Amino acid sequence: MKKLITPFLLLAALVSAQPSFTGPMPAPPADLRPDTLRRAYQARVDETLDWYLHAIDPAGPLTREQALVKLVRGQDAAAVSRRILELLAEPQSGDMFWMFPWTAIAFTGRDQLSPEARAAIRDAWRTYFPMRGDTENHWVMYYASLFLMTELYPDDPGETWFNGKSSEENHAEAKGFLLHWMDLATTIGQGEFNPTHYIGEYAIPMLYLAAWAEDPAMRQRGRMMLDLLMAELADNSLHGVLRGPNARTDDTSVLERWNALATYFSWTMYGHTPPPSGYGGWGIYFAIAAHHYEPPPLFHLIATDREFDREQHDHKRSRRRWRYSDVEMMPVYKTGYIRRDYAVGSYQGGVTDPIQAHVWDVTWHEDDPRGVHNTMFSVHPHASARVLQMYFTEYPDWMIDLLASQGKPSYGVPDKILGCSPYEQVFQDLDTVIALYAIAPGENFQRVNGFFSRNLRDVTEDASGWIFARGGNTYLAYRPLAPYTWDELLGYRQLPRGNSGYVWERFRPEGPVDRILVSPHANNGTIVQAASADEFESFESFQAAMRALPLEFTLEPRPAVKFTTLRGKKVAFTYGEAPVVNGQAVDYARWKLFEGPHLNAELGSRKITISHGRQHRVLDFNTVTISDYVTP
Repeated sequence: MKKLITPFLLLAALVSAQPSFTGPMPAPPADLRPDTLRRAYQARVDETLDWYLHAIDPAGPLTREQALVKLVRGQDAAAVSRRILELLAEPQSGDMFWMFPWTAIAFTGRDQLSPEARAAIRDAWRTYFPMRGDTENHWVMYYASLFLMTELYPDDPGETWFNGKSSEENHAEAKGFLLHWMDLATTIGQGEFNPTHYIGEYAIPMLYLAAWAEDPAMRQRGRMMLDLLMAELADNSLHGVLRGPNARTDDTSVLERWNALATYFSWTMYGHTPPPSGYGGWGIYFAIAAHHYEPPPLFHLIATDREFDREQHDHKRSRRRWRYSDVEMMPVYKTGYIRRDYAVGSYQGGVTDPIQAHVWDVTWHEDDPRGVHNTMFSVHPHASARVLQMYFTEYPDWMIDLLASQGKPSYGVPDKILGCSPYEQVFQDLDTVIALYAIAPGENFQRVNGFFSRNLRDVTEDASGWIFARGGNTYLAYRPLAPYTWDELLGYRQLPRGNSGYVWERFRPEGPVDRILVSPHANNGTIVQAASADEFESFESFQAAMRALPLEFTLEPRPAVKFTTLRGKKVAFTYGEAPVVNGQAVDYARWKLFEGPHLNAELGSRKITISHGRQHRVLDFNTVTISDYVTP
């Protein structure tokens, strides 16, 4: 008898042979019918689950993720139960990063696990005391997990919980925070906006609420927040690659824009870019419940339609400030401009997150973005224990040194390319960015670092002062406003240090390296102009057009620029003053929560309209409803 090969077995064989993160570049979906998109979405989710199953060593113990995948697939419940008892017998760690994986196991396994395993999971919430953390994503993970676990065990007394509060008390506290966070995000904007990695710390808890919350309003709110997160990802990505600005990113994905957990969500939702290696690590925790959510076809259109230029203005906010500030959360005015070949994004500067913010960049499209540093920007490499104290509670004496042990080694070095500064002010008009710097005397690192990728072509230092380059199908013009030199950008690697952890070592990567334009002057500035190659007959004609543009600037007593952009806008920008475009001062106070072709909302409204052409979805957090309509 001939053995039949089921579609599932065929997919499993393909996944085992070549996962999507090493496969060819995917094409944007051509068929946008809901059933077709649904099947493609589920196939990508199944690929993630299958990859974890194929990685299981029959002779070795299951990891927590592998145990979870087996529960999702309904396999080996007895063996998984025994492994969970072993895992929980070991000392716990991870705080809120411990909470949501075990929440997933508790809900996924509630009808499969042995009574002993279920009892061990429940008792772990008594014996292990997870810290709440001090960032927005920490609190969302903490309270979403606590909300769900107190619904699973609704009547338990305080002595059965790690913090001594009853299920009822913990549930009320968790619900209160989640409603407060959703209210902030839909009235004045999210604090950790556009995060390259931390998108998972929001999307996963919201998915779990949408999947498992018994409270129907909270279940709906989880789905609505997930809609908002995925619509923003679609709108802020260039062919699946999230570009700046970013409230939170890191030393890797600030350069290799594709190499971030956000790309896993672009791949899972829309299928038009490869996922990162290992499906982003945390992608598995979304995949295990992804059948409870799918993006509407409207979002696919927003993610994949790059035939028309578009500009988006959004209102966001900074991380909470605890001291040294007259405002609790600084307003953030975020600009995004996307074309087929490149994207330009920025916010106005200042300190929003002291460690991992990324204020502005030009990101160009690459046919295959894997391993490519397809971005250009400049920064003041600011480092200050006082500014860190504005946002954190550790003692200042060792605060900067402590960051290296927490995986953030670049904060206190002069050649860093990650971070924001109180001495940087930025203005963007379409595909022109002007960044001005007035670094106070006595501050660390009296310099500006401009990032020049190893993947740029035809870098030309012109006698006019402009530096011209090509990235992908994008022409770039970079104008430093003060003298400069060039340095190679060194990397970081961990080295063991006896029995006391590790130390970070700087090293020069093999092969071509990125460069830093180092301008060691306190009063300083950068102008960057981008354009598509097909706008000009040649690279030389682009250079001639840039040289012909009127430009005046001064650095004393403070930086000021007057520049006519490639798009014909007359921009006047002085450090410490509102930018002026064509004689009209920019009034940030008039900015809405969202304003653009795809996302729109009034500040304070709690009501977001997501659109593409005639199709619209309205997320109304006042009535906790989702409504779809098509305009005539």
